[in-house]
Amino acid sequence: MDKQGLINRANAIGYVYTVPVDIDYVSSTGDLSIVDKKFDFCLSSHCVEHQPDLIYHLNQVARILTATGRYLLIIPDKRYCFDHFIAESSIADFIGARGNKVHTAKSVIEHIALATHNDPVRHWTGDHGVPRFRHNLSSVSVAMSQYDTSAGAYIDVHAWQFTPQSFRSGIEVLSNLGLIGLEVEQVYATPHNTFEFCAILKRRLA
Repeated sequence: MDKQGLINRANAIGYVYTVPVDIDYVSSTGDLSIVDKKFDFCLSSHCVEHQPDLIYHLNQVARILTATGRYLLIIPDKRYCFDHFIAESSIADFIGARGNKVHTAKSVIEHIALATHNDPVRHWTGDHGVPRFRHNLSSVSVAMSQYDTSAGAYIDVHAWQFTPQSFRSGIEVLSNLGLIGLEVEQVYATPHNTFEFCAILKRRLA
């Protein structure tokens, strides 16, 4: 969305804001190829898990970073959010998603039917609830219908489920295989009673 689009969205959902930010680049598909400058830092907050093609996204970020640039990420830890019951994403998942422009039926079904509550404090105490389909089996049918009627349009869901360790290992493997132009600099543990962790990636040395 552009600046006015964000304002309209905030007004529609009753979100209180003070100073709307200026938007320099707008892409209807979220494609960073429209960005024609390089930056010392790129910041992603709860964004990377939504990318249909993780490898493509990471390479787009690498392209717009300076040689000493850093990609700073805030990422949900699947153990302490609504993704708790969904399996961690694997290297096979990342590679298998190359070329995806929208999310798979698997991701849509997981997000709508397999998710649970999003209270990190409850998760930290071991209260994970149950997947939605356990309460209402029709949630699976709803997810299938939403996907089937989307006609190939983008449905916004989580494509990837990470923990700090799985994120680190996944990025390290992709980097060592030469599939991405980034490598791990630091991955931080998830703070107690929260559901997100931070990571720093840097340009991979040639």
